[in-house]
Amino acid sequence: MDIRVERGDIAQYQAGAIVVNLFEGITSPGGGTGAVDRALEGAISRVIEEGGCRGKEGEFTLIHTLGKLPSPRVVVAGLGKPEAFSPDKVRALAANAARYLRRARCATAATITHGAGIAGLDPEACAQAIAEGTLLGLYTFRRHKKPPEDEVELQELVLVEFDESRVETLRSGVQRGVALAEAANFARDLANEPSNVLTPTEMAERARAWAAETGLECEVFDRAWAEERGMGAFLGVAQGSRQPPRFIVLRYRGGGATHLALVGKGITFDTGGISIKPAAGMEEMKGDMSGGAAVIGAMGAIARLKPAIDVTAVVPATENMPGGAAVKPGDVLRAMNGKTIEVINTDAEGRLILADGLAYAHEQSPTAIVDVATLTGAISIALGNVAMGAMTNHDALYARVARAAEAAGEKVWQLPMYDEYKEQIKSDVADMKNTGGRGAGSITAAFFLKEFVEETPWVHLDMAGVDFYEKEKGVLVKGASGIPVRTLVHLALDLAREGLEPT
Repeated sequence: MDIRVERGDIAQYQAGAIVVNLFEGITSPGGGTGAVDRALEGAISRVIEEGGCRGKEGEFTLIHTLGKLPSPRVVVAGLGKPEAFSPDKVRALAANAARYLRRARCATAATITHGAGIAGLDPEACAQAIAEGTLLGLYTFRRHKKPPEDEVELQELVLVEFDESRVETLRSGVQRGVALAEAANFARDLANEPSNVLTPTEMAERARAWAAETGLECEVFDRAWAEERGMGAFLGVAQGSRQPPRFIVLRYRGGGATHLALVGKGITFDTGGISIKPAAGMEEMKGDMSGGAAVIGAMGAIARLKPAIDVTAVVPATENMPGGAAVKPGDVLRAMNGKTIEVINTDAEGRLILADGLAYAHEQSPTAIVDVATLTGAISIALGNVAMGAMTNHDALYARVARAAEAAGEKVWQLPMYDEYKEQIKSDVADMKNTGGRGAGSITAAFFLKEFVEETPWVHLDMAGVDFYEKEKGVLVKGASGIPVRTLVHLALDLAREGLEPT
């Protein structure tokens, strides 16, 4: 899809539809909406007066121009209450508007820059949010499904700006928004693929192609390499599957004083292994590599935006299957840093592959490590499908992650790391157990991971509640969410600007 900025008068722009806006409670529209209203001889004002357009958030009113404007249709988008308006609202508005235009069979559209007028928001941030929201909101996954014959896709969106001095600023915002949204949609594509298509080998090949497209370095390592490195935890999970494991490493070298490591869980299908999951809903386990997908996707946007920072991404990829060679409850595995793990539950496999992923990342001497994983069902019980859970050994790094999440419109909430929780993963036969039981399951999983980062500043993001959605809402669509791609990109940009202060 083409999203661009042009200088001009929205009332005189020719497209399948033009989109203007209205705050709740406004009876006499101004700005671009007012210009369109005047060109329509007060049609928008009359609709407002008659109660057909109230400016409520999520409301869209379609007005046919009947030849009074070059564009045949005007859509008035409700912005809600002025005091609650924000770039995140702009993002959601753009997503909802894009889907509305698609349903209206519009192939082309033009819009004013929502929020950059009387709302007083930063114009560049608003342009970025419109580009992000549009591309995220229009996303569909139909690779294995015949599209509807009569559907018309929105192919072009133009931000029309009257003030020539703001055009380049808006273009910069659009460029960033496109990079962020395309990275999130790349991750969505990976997570939506069925696991017979997206095997560990295929995931590695798509990472390699993404790296070539965006200018990243890419290395893909096989089982023999992992054996040489002593990655017994990763290989212990992989041994039950006929699909060969892959250890994916992407590198962005932007210079600067900071080196960020991103580690993502890459379980391309999770049966639970010998501790097998219930059949109901198991098809969703094709998305158990969403953390790895997010890390790979984020790297592409980082490469395109070129911050002055070095970033290394690590994704251990394998299936978790109950084959004849599968790891069993009671087995003891040795990770690459030498620590031993008693396997209590083979369905707690994500932390096993992350153990070697984090140990490898730590070996690269990063300034900070962030890992991302659909790790525990417990986080969904605690936070539902609204926020990621975060656990850390470094409050200053968490504060930067939280700031990045806010900028992305992706919610995160910190859980405590009290020393008492570590008692739950103590083992009688190994250095630790891979599960600490039901109580505080997300936190004890984080304590397990903490054993593999040593003293490096680290944040663990458990995204198990926010990886898939059943219905559309704002930038979210049915299927894979693409969370937290944009959070990770904002974090890299933030660390490139300011570095990481001591805790």
